[in-house]
Amino acid sequence: MNQQELIVFMVRSAWNSQVKRTDTLFDSFTYEQMLQPIAPGKNRAAYLAGHLACVNDQMLKLLGLGERNFSQLDPTFITNPDSAEVDAMSIPSIKKIWKDSNQKLSSCFDKMKSEEWFERHTAVSVEDFAREPHRNKLNVLISRTEHLAYHLGQLMLLKNKAD
Repeated sequence: MNQQELIVFMVRSAWNSQVKRTDTLFDSFTYEQMLQPIAPGKNRAAYLAGHLACVNDQMLKLLGLGERNFSQLDPTFITNPDSAEVDAMSIPSIKKIWKDSNQKLSSCFDKMKSEEWFERHTAVSVEDFAREPHRNKLNVLISRTEHLAYHLGQLMLLKNKAD
């Protein structure tokens, strides 16, 4: 394994670890826990599951891996805060969207070669990438791993309230 492959392996391992921990936590939540706010006036677990799924879904296009599957959910889970629109969806369907988004990404990631991770993502121009080569696909995965870890921390607060 060369250094580039090792770096990609480490970043993907961190991503996979956070996804697995979050997935396990969502699976452990009861229906009632999924509808509880993390703290008074804050997001509920159901909203965060949909939010994280939509952010994952956005990565498909951002990384040039294909078209999105859940763009119609952006108003509910990205553009707007937690609201009654979330209540209109079933908890099992939100959890399924979360799982489906992860499975799709994992399948796409498995097909990528290590050098592809160092290519520009679709939101950066060729000119900007020439000046700032760190604005690559791997950096997107790093930032999305941080985003996932942040929300996992919030979700742990909800889990701790139940224990």
